[in-house]
Parts: sequence; C-alpha cells; structure tokens
Amino acid sequence: MERRGAALMPAVFDPLHADSAAWPQSNDFARAYMSMVAQAGVNALVRNVRTRWLALRSGERVFPLTVNDGETGDSYVCLPHSAYCLYAREELDMVDVGAMKPVAKALISVIGALLQSAGINRIVHVDNWLLSTNLHGDWKGDDIPAIRDALTKQFPQHIIAIRSLDAWSCPQLLAAVRADGWTCVPSRQIWVTDDLERNWRASHSAGNDRRMMARQGHRVDELAQLREGDAERIAALYEMLYVGKYSALNPVFTPEYIAATHADGTLRYRGVRDAAGDIVAVAGCLVRGDVLTAPIVGYDTGRPQSEGLYRAACYLFSDMAAAAGLRLNGSAGAADFKRHRGARGEIEFTAMYVGHVSAWRACVVRLLAAVLNGFAVPIMKKRGL
Repeated sequence: MERRGAALMPAVFDPLHADSAAWPQSNDFARAYMSMVAQAGVNALVRNVRTRWLALRSGERVFPLTVNDGETGDSYVCLPHSAYCLYAREELDMVDVGAMKPVAKALISVIGALLQSAGINRIVHVDNWLLSTNLHGDWKGDDIPAIRDALTKQFPQHIIAIRSLDAWSCPQLLAAVRADGWTCVPSRQIWVTDDLERNWRASHSAGNDRRMMARQGHRVDELAQLREGDAERIAALYEMLYVGKYSALNPVFTPEYIAATHADGTLRYRGVRDAAGDIVAVAGCLVRGDVLTAPIVGYDTGRPQSEGLYRAACYLFSDMAAAAGLRLNGSAGAADFKRHRGARGEIEFTAMYVGHVSAWRACVVRLLAAVLNGFAVPIMKKRGL
C-alpha cells in the first residue's frame, strides 16, 4: 500500500487472493463476508447481479467494492439505470402518483435514454454489500477525499458512488461527500423509527400484530440452527414477496447466500413456523452500529391473507430491534403500514462523484439529481411513497 507520511493511503485488493496483511486486524465482520462472497462468486449468491467483487482498505476499515463496466438489466444494487429507470417504470404501476403519472412516464423515458448515453452503469460502488439497504455503521467519511482520489486514479472511466446515504443514520458521512463535491441523487423514501419501545411497540397496530400471531398458533423460531431445507425455504419466501410481488430487479438471493450469511453471522435470521413446523414468514436482519435493517423479508404469499404473515414478518425484525435497543431502518415500501406503527419518512441518496469523467456524463448525473429533487422528492413526501 502506498504511504503518505505515516498514513496508509486507500488501496484496492482482491479478497480472494489477499494475504492476512491486507486486512485490518479489527474488522473480522467485513472480512468474513467479503471472503465468503469472493470464494463463492457473486452470481452464485445473488442470481441477478454481475459485478467485479473487490475490497477497498482505508486505514483500519475495509469496504466491499463492486465494479461494473456497463452491464444492463441486473439488480439495482449495482446498476443505477435499473434503479432510476427500470425500477421506477415498474413502480408507476404499483403506486399512486395521481395526475402526474403521464408526466412521470415521459420523464422516466427521457432520463433512461440520457443515463444510457452517459454510461451510468460504468460505475464503482463503495461499501456495497449487495443489499437493498447498505448500513455504513460508524463510518463518518473523514477519508472520503482520499478514497475519491485513489478510486478516480484507478478507475478513471468509472463514476464513483456510495448507496444508502441519509441524514438519519449517517449524517456525517452524507455531509462529508457533499463537502467533497459529490452529487447526491435521491433514490427513495425510507421509513425509520428512533425508539421502537415508544414509537412502534407501543402502537395499537403493533399490539394487534402480536395478538394476531398468537391467534394463528404460529410460533417464533430464532433459527439458531437451520434445519434441512430451511435455507431453500427462506430464499423461496423472500423471492415470493420481493421478486414475485414487487420486482425482479430486487436482488435475488440463493439458498447458498442464506446458508452462508447465517453461518458467518452477517445476517441474523428469525422465522415464524406453523403447526406443521414449516417456515411461513422470515426476516434476515443486518446490524451496523445502533441501526438494524431487514434486507431479507418474506412470507408465503399463497396462504390466506387472514393469517397476517406480512405483519408477522415485520414483527420479527421490529421486535428484534426493540429488544436490543436499536434504531430501525424499515427500508422503503408499505408506507401506510409502517407509518401506523410509528415510523417516519427520510429521503435516501446515492452519492456519485463525477468530477473526473467527461462533462457530458457529469452533466447528466447532475441533471438527474436536479430532476429528482425538484419533481420526485416532493411527490414522495406529499403522497408518503
């Protein structure tokens, strides 16, 4: 690694072939996950993601780094065109934007063409865990200028990006990228809860969720050990909800991913089993710092709605956060459901650094941010989307 004075400069390495000296001594959590993904291969774990999987060390931190060279059609966790065009187009058929729908459709078509012309999918993502929500823990961004400098030199044709930034969970990191000249592009509205005991558990709706589970005779399984077939079942339940009901652009996790993240402790799984012992609802939770989010949530969508299995799945992660005294990032979607349980909206951003690419590419990214701030964000806030 290059040295400047006594400080280690950020450096990129391959986690599959790195020796122990490449890794910080105090970051076993990230090392375990990055090594697991490198060994298995990204596509074997997340079926609709193609990317180069690397590691970025900055001081005593190490971040997963994804590098894309213009692939199209895969999940939005690596491809901005999928997030801002393909997924947005699908969402127009699922949410109510009122009389603005024709305008929104036209805007998405124009933006999609501009993004493709600007090579938006030639991009490097920092701290990208391949999840719908990346939690950044206690990273405050003091090293953002050094990271930006290192990555723009190594990837001069790629936009540099960080997903899942918001003023609630990582205000200092968000301020750091803005101060360093990154363009913050709104991505969605997420639903957050500061005090689960006061805002979620105490709500009338949350109480109904607990009573509903008791009436159905379902029991919570902490899933300390996975039974034979559980990983396949969890992957199927997640896919029923996030892919079958919502969008094939959500990351599609394989049973191998479920088993590996359970084994290394990256995600903590809880399930609801019926009287026959089958898992009918599940939540896989990620904790970084004092925030919990549930990137894997699923339930058996073929069972009667009266069983309240989505409510049961949400109970699994909200109860876990409350018991641990953690704040909850409830991600996007199901806005009314989450508001009735005490959550409030927060705009999430993807920060993109474009100061080193062509003027045209930089202009398109800045235009995207301006359009979304001026058009999409007010609609999201007004309609609670």
